[in-house]
Amino acid sequence: MSGAGDFTLVPFPRPNVPAQVGFDRVELTRILDLYGRMVAAGEWRDYAMDFTRDYAVFAAYRRTADVPQMRLEKRPALRNRQGMWALFGEHGQVLKRGHDLSGVLAPVERRLMKAVEN
Repeated sequence: MSGAGDFTLVPFPRPNVPAQVGFDRVELTRILDLYGRMVAAGEWRDYAMDFTRDYAVFAAYRRTADVPQMRLEKRPALRNRQGMWALFGEHGQVLKRGHDLSGVLAPVERRLMKAVEN
């Protein structure tokens, strides 16, 4: 005879919800290309990536022990609102939000051009 406590609850798989958010190959290539050019210009020396269920982050550092000089977040849940991409500055301020990765990285590209000119 089975009692009330003799069952195991198994959640249904959720096919549309990824286990974690990540960067696809094109996005990662674009991000790492910019990172490489910033390293060559002497602006950045290290980076970190973090992947969670809700967002993916790429952070670039001037020195390893510092706070990130730039943090790029991808939040697919915001795709239909202000855009899934957000660029944060050194002090956590939002520098740019948008739907297009290239547009969101534009402030960093401008900074790179200024660093290369000097």
